[in-house]
Amino acid sequence: MRSPPSIIRVIDLETTGPAPPQHGVCEIGWQDVALGPDGRWELSGEGGNRMVNPGRPMPPITQAIHHIRDEDVADAPWWHDVARPVLDPWPRRIALAAHRADFEQVFCTSALTHGAEWICTWKCAMRLWPDSPSFSNQVLRYWRKPHGLIHERGLPAHRAFPDAYVTAFHLRDMLNEVSIAQLLEWSRVPGLLPRVRYGPDRGKDWREIEEESLIGFLGDRDPDVRFTAETEMARRRGGGNVGRPSPEDLLL
Repeated sequence: MRSPPSIIRVIDLETTGPAPPQHGVCEIGWQDVALGPDGRWELSGEGGNRMVNPGRPMPPITQAIHHIRDEDVADAPWWHDVARPVLDPWPRRIALAAHRADFEQVFCTSALTHGAEWICTWKCAMRLWPDSPSFSNQVLRYWRKPHGLIHERGLPAHRAFPDAYVTAFHLRDMLNEVSIAQLLEWSRVPGLLPRVRYGPDRGKDWREIEEESLIGFLGDRDPDVRFTAETEMARRRGGGNVGRPSPEDLLL
């Protein structure tokens, strides 16, 4: 009996805002990445998108980002009718992925995904490519210039399929550098920031700042900042690592 193919589905959502049930999904896009017979990961299939009726008016602020209007989704199906076939297709994907996956997971609940695990390409990009000037989907696109990415197919930005398509190239290259298990492990914890985000030390590598400044970040409200400060403090005390992973870390 043949084993099911190894496929990860990249998801991107456009919504009326960040917090359900106040906000709803108005579009979902997807693109699969599959393990080939040569042991390399590549994009698989055409991907796609579905419009969704969010059940509420589209705020002008979010319309200005994705340009989806109320009339564009008035006759679209509801989220509960669209989500399950996209998020839990057959054959079952071994994981789902998204850029800043914490956002997608708020709407793509465990009940809709059949308990699927998630890879966050934003968190993983900071581990693998800490020298990038930024870690947004689009900055990574133009900084890294992934091989094979068709420029026009990745446009317009801030629409569900083009964004999923671009993210899929980042995921493909990550999977060809490190294991799925490593990407999942990095995705389960807060983001490890390569550089300080704000304050007098803004832009510095965390290893460069004085301990007094580092202590000030340990109680930060942002979980990514707090986690990074804790990790750097642990490194200074003889354990943990921050910034670019060592070759030994990548083998774990």
